[in-house]
Amino acid sequence: MNQLERSQRWQRRKDARPAELLEAALDVFFEKGFAAARLEDIAARAGVTKGTIYLYFQSKEDVFEALVRAIPQPNIEQLRALAADASVPADAMLRRVLTFMGTVLREGRMAMFPRLVIGEGGRFPKLAETYKREIISRGVGVISSIIERGIAEGRFRKVDPAHAAYGAVSPVLFVAIWRTTFERFDSAPLDGAAFVEQHIDTFLRGITVGSEP
Repeated sequence: MNQLERSQRWQRRKDARPAELLEAALDVFFEKGFAAARLEDIAARAGVTKGTIYLYFQSKEDVFEALVRAIPQPNIEQLRALAADASVPADAMLRRVLTFMGTVLREGRMAMFPRLVIGEGGRFPKLAETYKREIISRGVGVISSIIERGIAEGRFRKVDPAHAAYGAVSPVLFVAIWRTTFERFDSAPLDGAAFVEQHIDTFLRGITVGSEP
């Protein structure tokens, strides 16, 4: 390997390192809790020195904010893009968006965030504030806008869009909390996909004009 090849390989490794550190950080935060986790624990999990992590992050709070931008936030952008198609009726769009949220929270590493934030948010309000601002508020905003459109289209009852949006999202978040906290004690694991689908059916019956609540 010549000098140029070594330099290019080193640069690729350097560019990938922040993502590797964040993946390691999520595992460490989830296993130890945010309070007990140390930057050196994250560095060790990622296979680098403690000094290396300080090249990218100055504190655990910085790491968490970067985690939110790296993992949950892209899903929020996908959610917003999905909901932007005004040609899809509001009821069909609401089903599509809630199904997407259920899949992401059931199958991906996104499921780790609600438990982490709920468990540590009391002692570290910055974590809760960041997750609320960047993820919950934006996600609920997408749902609320779909409900507003459904009301304008005459498909949905005249409900409070924000309250209804929280009602739509809460059971979906429950799936993530169950998966990461209680599922290991359940002799018959919760079928998250079926649970979300049943919730969507029930919710839509409750807000759709002309349907029995």
